[in-house]
Amino acid sequence: MDMNLTASLTQVLRIDDATQVGHARRVVQKLAEQQGFDATDAGRAAIVATELASNVLKHAKCGELHLRVLGPASQPGIELLAVDRGQGFDLNHCLVDGYSTGATAGIGLGAVSRLAQVFDVHSDAQGAVVLARLYKQADTPRDIRLGISQHSLHDDPACGDTWHVTLGEQRLSALLIDGLGHGEEAERAAKAGAQAFAQSPFSAPLHLLGELHQAMAGTRGGAVAIAQYEGGHDSVKFIGIGNIGATLVGGDRPRGLASHPGIVGGQYRKGQVFDYAHVKGNLLIMFSDGLQSRWNLQAYPGLVHRHPAVIAAVLHRDFCRGRDDVTVLVLDLETVHA
Repeated sequence: MDMNLTASLTQVLRIDDATQVGHARRVVQKLAEQQGFDATDAGRAAIVATELASNVLKHAKCGELHLRVLGPASQPGIELLAVDRGQGFDLNHCLVDGYSTGATAGIGLGAVSRLAQVFDVHSDAQGAVVLARLYKQADTPRDIRLGISQHSLHDDPACGDTWHVTLGEQRLSALLIDGLGHGEEAERAAKAGAQAFAQSPFSAPLHLLGELHQAMAGTRGGAVAIAQYEGGHDSVKFIGIGNIGATLVGGDRPRGLASHPGIVGGQYRKGQVFDYAHVKGNLLIMFSDGLQSRWNLQAYPGLVHRHPAVIAAVLHRDFCRGRDDVTVLVLDLETVHA
């Protein structure tokens, strides 16, 4: 059965004062309870939030805790990402139990790595990102190596960006839409397209683009990108209209995925499907124009091997323009072979 993963905004908690550690703990515990975590599992999430927030204060003086609910709905989880611009830290030192991050029990990131079902870190001179994903202990969910960083302009409840990923047997289909402008009308345009995509995510890309065009007619319209991976053929089919960026990272050099100008739901001259071969094990990165396009993962030694959620957070931290909604989607194409 196909698995559908749908858009969810990243919740950002500012961490620049010791009092905010307690706030982060309470927010995360409540979020865990809302996902059906029992008292033990919610307490585990609260401990992780406390340590991650305290670690930010210890090593960077200030930073953020990014929170997101993980799907599928049948096995919900929560994702915590501690993000900072400090001078990094010695990971081996911080993973030792008893190493205190300040105002905590001193359990260290090593214990956090055991409390979370998924744990990963990237730290360098530009800062650090620490990932913890938690699920109910009774569940044994397969970790989806998908990273999302989705933020609305000025924390508006409405976001003009949206995305949808459907995972099937040895295949996946990924959508990213950037509704024209931002706010409620941009969100309405994006959601109309996403709803049409969800009806038949594995239809031929050109046909699927036409369905989105019809669904978004009468709205502001927007930029659209669709990428479909077929594991059996080891290839990606890509079609894009407008300024959604997309890149395959793997091998000797990244490969940019080509789009045509226009507005889906408005007017565009043509859509063209491009085929990219030998992509197994590549990262597929798609991003709205709220992110600068001049990033290069090679500037971050080792980052390409980190969890996609860490990669998405680093790109958002360092290349967000700050004047539009922004979404970064990072998908390890190896995930469909797991």
